Amino acid sequence: MEHIFREGKANHPVFIMLHGTGGNETNLLPLGEILDPEAAILAIRGDVVENGMLRYFKRKEEGVYDVDDLNQRGEVLHQFIVESSKEYNFNLDDAVFVGFSNGSNIAMNILLREDSQVNKGALFAPMYPVDVSHNTKDMKDVSVYLSMGENDPIVSLNDSENVVDIFETRGAEVTTFWVNSHELNGETAMQAKVWLNKVFK
Repeated sequence: MEHIFREGKANHPVFIMLHGTGGNETNLLPLGEILDPEAAILAIRGDVVENGMLRYFKRKEEGVYDVDDLNQRGEVLHQFIVESSKEYNFNLDDAVFVGFSNGSNIAMNILLREDSQVNKGALFAPMYPVDVSHNTKDMKDVSVYLSMGENDPIVSLNDSENVVDIFETRGAEVTTFWVNSHELNGETAMQAKVWLNKVFK
């Protein structure tokens, strides 16, 4: 997978950066500087092309995921992250997903896996319209920061509340912050930094 790796300092997080639809592996690098300029970064490019835009998995239409493709690509991405931790010599206990929109969604797919070796995520504008009723994963060791839009034209309030419910009903530690739209602004970035400092205190 196309990616960027930047080594960080000891006792700092490793950001697994996952861009939104139409972005690439460089999009979230400025956010990393805000969250922790001394963190390591593994920024990964999505390898699905939809109307000329990069994504991490296929969808049938707006808001309707190709769940088989999502699950398959989530597994491949998880394995790539595990292999990268060995290649670049970082501890997956220190890894934090930093995702926006489509990147947040594939991060959720991995966090929900029983074998996930990543248990922290700062997810901006997440949406997960997938039946997870069969998923009984105990997520008491998972901590997530969820940034969601009260007037998001892509992710409805119900969709946002569904994301919160998915994590809370499985025992995850959930921090929420509401913005206006489908966005990643300075205010929510700073609140994510506060959350991160608590997780890595």
